[in-house]
Amino acid sequence: MSDEIQQRGIILSELQEQLLTGSISIGSAVKRLRTEITGLRQQQFAGMCKISLRTLRQLEQDEGNPTLQTLNGVFKPFGMRVGIVPLRRQ
Repeated sequence: MSDEIQQRGIILSELQEQLLTGSISIGSAVKRLRTEITGLRQQQFAGMCKISLRTLRQLEQDEGNPTLQTLNGVFKPFGMRVGIVPLRRQ
């Protein structure tokens, strides 16, 4: 397995854990996935996910009110989707 593929796997695992614990926002996670995993510009990534550029920009800035369909469309290329998880009690 190449170092690049291993690094991508590490980033994905890291982001999944951060999303699960709530230590990263969805918008920040999407931006990291786009930049660090795909290396695509916003326009290219939005087209790949079949969403508008405006929607992607709002999502990455934690603005707007994305639908479940939009969120799943953005996470699908990375083998993820939005779901219901139990709260962690501290």
